[in-house]
Amino acid sequence: MFGVLRKIWIFSLAVVPLLAVLNLAIEAWRSAAWDATAAIARAQTYSVEVIRDEFGVPHIYGARDADVAFGLAYAQAEDDFETMQSLMPFYRGQMGRKLGIDGLPIDYLVQWLDVQAYVETHYETVLTPEIRAHLQAYADGMNYYAARHPFEADPKLFPMSGKDLAVGFSLQHLLFYGFESHIGELFADSPQRELAQAPDNALSRHIGAAGLPVGSNAFAMNGAKSDDGSTRIIINSHQPLNGPVAWYEAHVKSDEGWDMHGGIFPGLPFIAKGFNPDIGWGVTVNKPDLVDIYQLQRAGDDYWLDGARVPFERRRVWLKLKLLGNFYLPIPRTLLTSQHGPALETAHGTYAVRFAGHQEIRQPMQWMAMNKARNLQQFKQAMAMQAIVSFTYVYADKAGNLFYLHNNRSPERAAGWDWQKYLPGDRGDLIWQSQINFDAMPQITNPSSGYLLSSNQTPFNVTAPRDNLSRDAYPPELGLQTRMTNRADRGLDMFAAKRRFSEADFLAVKWDKFYAPQSRAMRYVHQIQDMRFDANSQKAQGQKLLAGWNGETARDNRAAALAVCLLSEEWKAEQKQKPAPDIGPVYEACLQELMTHFNRLDPLWSERNRLIRGDVNIALGGGPDVLRAIYGLANERGQLKAVAGDGLVVYTSWDKNGKQSAGTVHNFGAASTRPKSVHYADQTSLFAQEKFRPVALTREAVLAAPHTISRLPFQR
Repeated sequence: MFGVLRKIWIFSLAVVPLLAVLNLAIEAWRSAAWDATAAIARAQTYSVEVIRDEFGVPHIYGARDADVAFGLAYAQAEDDFETMQSLMPFYRGQMGRKLGIDGLPIDYLVQWLDVQAYVETHYETVLTPEIRAHLQAYADGMNYYAARHPFEADPKLFPMSGKDLAVGFSLQHLLFYGFESHIGELFADSPQRELAQAPDNALSRHIGAAGLPVGSNAFAMNGAKSDDGSTRIIINSHQPLNGPVAWYEAHVKSDEGWDMHGGIFPGLPFIAKGFNPDIGWGVTVNKPDLVDIYQLQRAGDDYWLDGARVPFERRRVWLKLKLLGNFYLPIPRTLLTSQHGPALETAHGTYAVRFAGHQEIRQPMQWMAMNKARNLQQFKQAMAMQAIVSFTYVYADKAGNLFYLHNNRSPERAAGWDWQKYLPGDRGDLIWQSQINFDAMPQITNPSSGYLLSSNQTPFNVTAPRDNLSRDAYPPELGLQTRMTNRADRGLDMFAAKRRFSEADFLAVKWDKFYAPQSRAMRYVHQIQDMRFDANSQKAQGQKLLAGWNGETARDNRAAALAVCLLSEEWKAEQKQKPAPDIGPVYEACLQELMTHFNRLDPLWSERNRLIRGDVNIALGGGPDVLRAIYGLANERGQLKAVAGDGLVVYTSWDKNGKQSAGTVHNFGAASTRPKSVHYADQTSLFAQEKFRPVALTREAVLAAPHTISRLPFQR
């Protein structure tokens, strides 16, 4: 995404004159004086207890939700303050002040979407007083940490406010369903799609995943499948292992009914995946078609719509480019809006964009409703808010209910048009005004099979065939996914292989390391067997090695290094929705890479696939798009350093009598980014061994094991 946004900025330099800038004096960037004493005084309005268990995971208790939100922010800041404060320039459209020219495209996008102005205008009326208090409490926790640690804090970024967080919710969510890819393609040298014809009957390495894989697994079963009547759920979102969307583990509990254990991102004041005593849910990324692009016909400074000239709405904004120290250069830009939505002038035309989630700021309200739900009806009521416009959810509860929701706030589009192409912008009937309701989303409640599995695949193949939804029941204009992943193929095969599942069978799905025979990956690798090589050549040796490969990525496998090198290229192409590359050159490059670094074609996969954190460098099983998902980048030694995939894995279950148990494991530790912390890498061995650590489900259980206690605010 970052490269795309840079293109946006470079192009905007060519389009918008800088003459006005030349007449502006360069001024110093001086933030308003931040009163740290006010932040410390405000902290006295909260009262919270933070108990860290032996792995450093914070268990946070308070009378009010706001107390716990305050404590959650402070605990996160203790572990990862730098990442948390680094989000503020993004939310405020000030990345240019922080990064220089590399940050300006991000600021341009933030200003173009106009989220800040919308939040400023609607914050008090759209969000409830309780949610505003919650967001502000979290911001106050951050401010309190900054006030107590002035040498870590950038004073230009404080104080943080609840409005900053509201803006962040609106911006970050767009990145998960692929909004930036639609915008980026407009800045190619030529149009990247055709113009749709009428039917016959009428941001970045700085703000997100930086191109790293985001996927996920979530699967559950109930007494109809388990051999002991238990209900179980695995919650396993795949994210980068470091940065602003890496998982942090916490437990929050207030006397107002907020009681959740699970994963959050830096700056997120709610549990995003996890469980409470009665329910649990996992979140997987889905990418329905939620963005439409209209090619506008210009009429001078206006555009044509239904035979009439319509003027653009125009806004003048100032981007700020860091020069030296606190000095910056103000740069003016004029932004356009049409009746379709935000508009852009490009080298090959003017386009407008209409997308789900535009001017939607209720996400915090829905996250809290999900956090406080205690049964299926309450969870469905939370999801029916439709403030969160994508993500797939797999749900299980104490009563044995299972629920699958392919959450997609898809537009209600005119039938018959190819909405994957650019739409003619001069037709008002193509400017959709509504989005589907909750009942129209693909969903399954309590399948007779007793299991559900979501691994970023089509919503029409998530359980046994008899329980799957019919694709014909959903109009093509919704733009629902049709792809299968290897994880989905393999997981569904495993569930179908046995009538009843033990707990060991269930956990084996999570840690499985095979590519399914029918998967795209295996079909791609098998192409090597159709090629002819000299009998004694290196290529023939590799061909023989691959012919005997069983599709597994276990640590002791000797064919996985070559096979994964090949299939990784196919996987990357599929992620970009491009054809698989010619395997011939890929094969040659993989052979050369392995010989260069290992002097053999068949090193153990354990030599190649590594988890590296500080002084820790240990072997991993798993690989790209297997259920034990590990995505690595090669280092100078030829090792694949894990950078994304399995991170915080959460498991909870209820036996037939409703008794709950739970376990988690984190890729590094309690998400502490501080190398001197004892928790910087204290779970790496468990993670590599694919073992969970038991979760203490009550305050008494936390206190019964090694722990530390802090009470906030600290006594002055």
